[in-house]
Amino acid sequence: MPFKMADEFYFIDWDEIDGQAGEKTGDKEKYAKIINWAGKARGRNPEIFDALTGWMLDDSEWSAEKLPENERVLTRDIFARFKNQNAGLRAHLKKLEPADIVNPAVYRALDLFDEALDGAMRDEKTRGAIAAMRADFSVMSGRKVRELIAGQKTGPEGVNDVQIFGYVNHLKNLDAGVQWALFMPEAVKSQQKGFKLDSFEYKKMPAIRFIGREADDSTAGITGRKKLFEVLNEMPGFKSGFDFDILFMHHYGLCVDAGPWHGFWGRFMKEGAPVPDGFIHFDLTPQRDKNDFNAGPPFISQFAYAVFSGDDEAMHKREGFDSDAMYDVTRNIILGQGVMIPYPDKYWTAEVFTGGCDKHSRAYMFGVEIED
Repeated sequence: MPFKMADEFYFIDWDEIDGQAGEKTGDKEKYAKIINWAGKARGRNPEIFDALTGWMLDDSEWSAEKLPENERVLTRDIFARFKNQNAGLRAHLKKLEPADIVNPAVYRALDLFDEALDGAMRDEKTRGAIAAMRADFSVMSGRKVRELIAGQKTGPEGVNDVQIFGYVNHLKNLDAGVQWALFMPEAVKSQQKGFKLDSFEYKKMPAIRFIGREADDSTAGITGRKKLFEVLNEMPGFKSGFDFDILFMHHYGLCVDAGPWHGFWGRFMKEGAPVPDGFIHFDLTPQRDKNDFNAGPPFISQFAYAVFSGDDEAMHKREGFDSDAMYDVTRNIILGQGVMIPYPDKYWTAEVFTGGCDKHSRAYMFGVEIED
């Protein structure tokens, strides 16, 4: 039943956070409990959001006699409950600020979540559907309106590439943003074993062009890679200002489950740089073209740049990581700071070989999309 599904979301229990009456709970302990809740919610809520989408797309659940109950579930038991939770989180975190333990990025994440719960949405059609639903819930009997509200499942049993990104998809991401801002800073610390982060910054480059060759048998060895970079060394007039040897990686704008990984050895060069015979190129623009609805290139020339030091094997360790340690730490810092990763349509990353392609990579680039 839909009302039972609403209770499946992992909402915060303030009695558990604050402790029982008369029980003294310190600020650090309270914040640790909030972080613990965030980690557990991240493990459960995505599946429940997908279940919510599935329920909304089930025509048999949206007959006229079911609309009153469905309205109560959706608006009171889910949307309003998230709004109340956000208010409680904000109040509790404000009280903990004097202890200097709160990640400030969580407030921006809460703001964005609240704005969406009030109906904010970039897409004009979806924004209109939300307004219509709030004004007269009976519009939800129409399949097209519900599709804009529900979107599509994006979990393990859902689609790999979302054709309709709906309101519920957006709320799912914003819920994650709050949780990431809470637990990711601690996760980043725990992941740095045997190596450390020396520096981290965001860069906005002008229009640039990546020129290189796909990672294959010809570039598998150091000799083959050096020959590739010798060709690029003969183009000094086209340097971009970020002139390291890199392994540029992406999935041509598809979700990782739908599009295979592609790696390309090469360098970032100036916009419009000539492409040598046998090489390929990808263009990157300073901002997303609002009229470009295609997944994949051109990518966006904004990125996080993380530099590491320590044991090379540790920073490239794969066991226990989504990709490897450098990738995970870089991504998790971004998520903890509430900066947007344009996944999947403009997603790209790169290993940076600051000492040359014959040495281990010790820096990482991660494409982002920073608000102006």
